[in-house]
Amino acid sequence: MEVAPGVHRLGTSFVNFYVIEDGGRLTVVDAGLPGYRRFLMEFLDSSGKKPGDIEAVVLTHAHVDHIGFSEHLRSNQHTRVLVHEDDVALATGREKARIPLGPIWRPMLLRYLAHGLAYKGFSFPTVLEVAAFDDGEVLDLPGRLQVIHAPGHTKGSCVLRFGNVLLAGDVLATVDITTGEVGPRIGPSFVNVDSEQALRSLDRLVGLDFDTVLVGHGDPWTDGIDEAVRQARQVGIW
Repeated sequence: MEVAPGVHRLGTSFVNFYVIEDGGRLTVVDAGLPGYRRFLMEFLDSSGKKPGDIEAVVLTHAHVDHIGFSEHLRSNQHTRVLVHEDDVALATGREKARIPLGPIWRPMLLRYLAHGLAYKGFSFPTVLEVAAFDDGEVLDLPGRLQVIHAPGHTKGSCVLRFGNVLLAGDVLATVDITTGEVGPRIGPSFVNVDSEQALRSLDRLVGLDFDTVLVGHGDPWTDGIDEAVRQARQVGIW
């Protein structure tokens, strides 16, 4: 589904990933769970594109539900995979992914975990080779994404600017994955490396002009970034 000019939202109600189309070439932003590759292939088939049209996968951070099928594209199509330098070790497996222990008795979270199992998230995917980027860079890729480092969810968590669209990864969510409650918020404490830092990182977004905020979990937000940050701060650390 095209959610902004040149930006397509793919995935499921649990996890989003995005494809940016620019001049006939493609950049994938995040890669969902490993089993989500079929959603990418369906999109390519319906768009008259092929895997070779994908120039790169850009990861907003290096959690398993965003690394997804990246290594498959890298190893089979020689697609570049990029991530912030502070998440390189996590993306490549040199730093072991921690298993978050949250309120698994909540039905919504149990469904999310079952979904992750069905789509091979518990294979804990990594990427053998990645290229690193840093804060403030404009990536020389389709979409020319601008990097804004916003750590806290992971050390290398970023948001990516594409014109008037902000691809927020998990710096912001618009749904609570443990209850299904909707509205802007940071992720729950059990999935963040530093929730206080995650909340502070929202300061970097205040005052920026975006028509649409696209998140890793939840629906697009179109009521302005300042209002999203205000509501996320109101929810706070949880």
